[in-house]
Amino acid sequence: MTRTALAEASIGELVARVTEETSTLVRDELRLAQLEMAKKGKYAGLGAGLLGGGALFAVLGVGTLVAAAVLGLSEALSGWLSALIVAGALFVIAGIAALIGKKEISGAVPPVPEEALQGVKLDLAALKR
Repeated sequence: MTRTALAEASIGELVARVTEETSTLVRDELRLAQLEMAKKGKYAGLGAGLLGGGALFAVLGVGTLVAAAVLGLSEALSGWLSALIVAGALFVIAGIAALIGKKEISGAVPPVPEEALQGVKLDLAALKR
C-alpha cells in the first residue's frame, strides 16, 4: 500500500493488514527457527559420530597395548615395539577425532534458534513503536 492509500484506509482495513502481516512474520520466523535447528542438529550428529570414532580408535589402542604386552613378554624386542608404535598412532588418531568432535558439538550448543529469537525480539520492538 502506498502512503496515500494507508492514509485513506479505514481502521478495519488497517487492522486486517496488520493481522495479515503479523501472521506472515510469525510464519517466517518459525521457518527460520526450523532451519536453524536443523543446521545445529547436523553439527551435533557429526560431532557425535566423530566422538564415537575417537572412542573406537581408543578401544583399538587399548587392544593393541594388550597385544604389545603379550608380545613383549614372549619375545625380546621387535614384536612388542612395533605393536607399541601402532598403539601410539591409534591414540593420536583417537585424540584428534575426539577434539574435532568436541568442537562440532560445542558449535551446536545451546540448541536454541538464536537468530530467530533475535528476529522476534526486533519484530516485537517494532510493533511496540
